[in-house]
Amino acid sequence: MGRELMMFKGIRAVLSIITVFTLVQCGCMIVAAKVLAELISELFAGAALDTQAGKLLIFTFAFVVRHLMAFLQQRSADHFAAATSSTMRQNLINKLFQLGPRFTGAQGTGSLTTLVLEGAGQFRSYLELVIPRMVGTAVVPAVLLIYITFQDAAAGLILAITMPILIVFMILIGVAAKSQVEKQQDSYRGLSNHFVDSLRGIETLKYLGLSDNHALTIEKVSDRFKAATMRTLRTAFLSSFALDFITMLSVASVAVSLGLRLVNGTILLAPALTVLILAPEYFLPVRLLGSDYHATLKGKETGAAMMSILQLPAQNLPFMEPKKEIAFMWNQASCLTLSSVGVKHDEESPCSLEGISLDIKGYQKIAIIGETGAGKSTLIEVIGGLLAPSTGHLAWDGSKLADNHLHEAWCMETVYIPQHPYLFSGSMTDNIRFYRPDATLEEVQQAAAHAGLRACIDSLPNGMNELIGGGGRQLSGGQSQRVALARAFLSDRRVLLLDEPTAHLDIETEYELKETMLPLFDNKLVVLATHRLHWMPDMDQILVLEHGKLAEAGTHRQLLDKKGLYYRMMLSQLEEVL
Repeated sequence: MGRELMMFKGIRAVLSIITVFTLVQCGCMIVAAKVLAELISELFAGAALDTQAGKLLIFTFAFVVRHLMAFLQQRSADHFAAATSSTMRQNLINKLFQLGPRFTGAQGTGSLTTLVLEGAGQFRSYLELVIPRMVGTAVVPAVLLIYITFQDAAAGLILAITMPILIVFMILIGVAAKSQVEKQQDSYRGLSNHFVDSLRGIETLKYLGLSDNHALTIEKVSDRFKAATMRTLRTAFLSSFALDFITMLSVASVAVSLGLRLVNGTILLAPALTVLILAPEYFLPVRLLGSDYHATLKGKETGAAMMSILQLPAQNLPFMEPKKEIAFMWNQASCLTLSSVGVKHDEESPCSLEGISLDIKGYQKIAIIGETGAGKSTLIEVIGGLLAPSTGHLAWDGSKLADNHLHEAWCMETVYIPQHPYLFSGSMTDNIRFYRPDATLEEVQQAAAHAGLRACIDSLPNGMNELIGGGGRQLSGGQSQRVALARAFLSDRRVLLLDEPTAHLDIETEYELKETMLPLFDNKLVVLATHRLHWMPDMDQILVLEHGKLAEAGTHRQLLDKKGLYYRMMLSQLEEVL
């Protein structure tokens, strides 16, 4: 993260201020060492203590100013670190919204949650320590070496030779420490993801009688993290020992050289003491940087992980701005146009979507069907603004959705139900109110009834107040899907995007729920991705995808009359085609 630090806003001003404080601090070190050496030399020569009041006053003043400069250095670094870490956390959250649910699913919810919640704090600690240490290491040894060399060339030569040796040892140990910390971070991410997955599935594991086996798996993951942590600590202790040992040998060499020349009378006591007092100060910034390196290495790695996410392609999705009163609303006259839309997730893989062009107008029910991997979910995500197309664009009433305000307005008009909806840690009521926090209890109960949740709620000890989601009661996949449907029913948004909304339900339950859902689709734009074709006769338009391309489009009767891909799919599911 050395060079990356220069990318942060305000870093140059902070470095300049801390450099000035450090130079003043160096001057105070030299003045204090020189005055103290002269004071000791004169007292050793027999001078009275009361004649040295002036020197004592100067020494005290230099000592106080030195530590005042250290306080101001740290304070400046703290202010910068607080502002930078806060901005970085907000940018990371915005970036995760940009990258969408696919990226979150691939990285792991637990890992990203840990990175957002704890990563910013760890990175702040890293900045607070490393910035003053970097400046001190660059400035203090150079200034003191110049002064010491003028006082005694031999001592300056010894110090100049030993500093590179110390730095080489630091680099070697730092490389080993970095490797250990990377392994520790990997173990920590695995533990985070495993913990979150365990919370979600603990009730299912208990039901299947696999909780004991899963406990052993958690123990193994925890042991790997503990072993990685202990290896990192051993490397840190070795580093501290090596730094202290080399520093001690260097200062001892200077002391022996000065002592021999004092005996020979080739150097005076005052300059010799000045050099001897400044020699540990010469190595102090490097020692502090080395000891703090291990304390901040986790924050450094966390910062690098956050930066790697922030530097990913932005997918042309705008950052979400604070809510504003926006006049755009979907209505019967509205039109969403997809122009040559294509999606390619990486250079090596084939296109998930290719050359999709269509117009979606007003209130209607649109079905997207196709074989597994045909691109149904990808097209739903593109329409919902969750995934930016690699090629082509979307336009709402002629205006591209890449515009920040229009994109926000579109997001505020849509309800998206994925294949695996997320349940927040809260009550059943709070989860259903997700899109309408101000909905009355009666409205919530009505939406739950429409989604077929009544029997589930009646079986809960606390009914609508039962805690679900992380830390609460775990619901089955079908029950979670019903909660997501209840959210959609309660919402007053006009665009419903449904990605396999009944995938976890048996066919009998799905037919029952279908009768409730269809009337609620009136006066809305509904885009339904599904592989169950009994919905098709009720759809106004059907889009048939094949290998990411739009193979056919039309009404149920039109596509049957063509006797193409749609006709064959209906026959394969033994659906009524007459």
